Amino acid sequence: MIKKLCCFCAAILSLCSQVAFSANEYRIIPYPQEVEYGEGILRLKQPIRIYASEFPQEGALLETYLNKDFQAEAALSKSKKKSEIVFSLNPKLAENQYQITVNKKHIEVEAVDAEAAFYAVQTLRQMFEKENGSLSVQQGVIRDYPAFSWRSFMLDEGRHFKGKDVVKQLLDNMALLKMNVFHWHLTDDQGWRVEIKKYPLLTEVGSYRDSTEINHFHSNIYDGKPHSGYYTQEDIREIVAYATERHIQIVPEIDMPGHASSAIAAYPWLGVKGESIKVPCYFGVHYNLYDVSNPAVHQFLGDVVDELIGLFPGSVIHIGGDEVRYNHWNDSEAVQAYMSEKGIHTPAELQVHFTNAMSEMIRSKNKRMMGWNEITGEKIHDYQHENGGKQNSEQKLAEGTIVQFWNGNPSLIENTARNGYDIVNSFHEYTYLDYTYESIPLEKAYKFSPIPTDLPEELKGRIIGIGCQMWGEFIPTVESMNRLVYPRIAAYAETGWSGDSNKDYERFQQNLNQFLTQYRAAFPVID
Repeated sequence: MIKKLCCFCAAILSLCSQVAFSANEYRIIPYPQEVEYGEGILRLKQPIRIYASEFPQEGALLETYLNKDFQAEAALSKSKKKSEIVFSLNPKLAENQYQITVNKKHIEVEAVDAEAAFYAVQTLRQMFEKENGSLSVQQGVIRDYPAFSWRSFMLDEGRHFKGKDVVKQLLDNMALLKMNVFHWHLTDDQGWRVEIKKYPLLTEVGSYRDSTEINHFHSNIYDGKPHSGYYTQEDIREIVAYATERHIQIVPEIDMPGHASSAIAAYPWLGVKGESIKVPCYFGVHYNLYDVSNPAVHQFLGDVVDELIGLFPGSVIHIGGDEVRYNHWNDSEAVQAYMSEKGIHTPAELQVHFTNAMSEMIRSKNKRMMGWNEITGEKIHDYQHENGGKQNSEQKLAEGTIVQFWNGNPSLIENTARNGYDIVNSFHEYTYLDYTYESIPLEKAYKFSPIPTDLPEELKGRIIGIGCQMWGEFIPTVESMNRLVYPRIAAYAETGWSGDSNKDYERFQQNLNQFLTQYRAAFPVID
């Protein structure tokens, strides 16, 4: 009887211990692919020693983050055995993969390369908890890697210039969220923001406008305040180095053949009409186009690309290509003669012909061209039909181009994928950060899938990722920008990293509350 009672009590104690154990769940954005919890908490004594001989830059960053995020004392160590956090290279892991193991003694970080180690650091920052002046971490194992290779945030500074400090803050926040592409929209009708030494008037003239339309598109109300600003090549190099340290590729966008008014204001011969214009103060789609029949225009664009390649070491150059109104091409005798000479029947074909020429030029310089999905020649605007938007099969987009899908019927994604092009899905109804929270509430942003539901299985690999866009027409201040970016950027980051099968909106909301508390200064959510 006593023996049976002892066995019963032991069973009850065992059950109670299992019930009593409750893991402090990791509150991480974007959420990792695999999480296993252990039983117990690791408490770290200060100074926290970090061994990172194979990843010195990432170890130094973690040291900085521990001090900045938690005011914790940390230092790099030469002793693996005496360190609380140990980094090691594991070439057997998959691309961008890392693994974090927290046991009762220390934290082990395995990574396939420096980029993966950097992502592990961003995860670690969100795993620590501070209590009574010391840091603790729930024991467990995280195995993690990105669902998509392209996870981008776009900032439009053609409309409103923001400056280096703002860009660096955005890069810091992107890094924390494991976003890896900063798409930098540097030119548009209303402003040219990058110094091109061979053509100084692009910034002397093209970076300045007299006033700015306010309230909404076509309001015809202006603020009466001059607006200007641009980045010198020194500025660009500084920002590129800052991004590179955070494993973020910067993709510069220089709009062509439309959205070109600021360049034409600087050099009127670039435009179809050759007329002097001022940098426009109003927003919306403009008629000014580059004169693609003029060899000097091609030379100009080649010179601009050459200087961009010298500034941006990444693999991609974005040429825009969106919202081209064909009126000026249709009205130009020179352009019509050029089309006849080349056997080009419609302005849509002319745009593809021009785009192909740019693509071949960019590819000859060992870069890939990227553009908005109008570059495929598909009709997505009503005004294209009115002004020669029909394309026949004689003109095809050049091989190797990346198409950024933003508009039109989602079936066009399937057509583009079948034609062999890689796609970044930035469908505006879900990813445009300039849209209000009424148009794109947080939950809608989170539930966006870069891979359309009906896309055939064999084409899904053509979707390389997601982009979210902060268009700049009506964000004159940093505060107005932040109000729209945060916290929705976190939803897009988790979509790009975690993937559809590993998303949970309720969990995301809970994690976001803690995330915004911890990083309130960096993520200024404005009520």
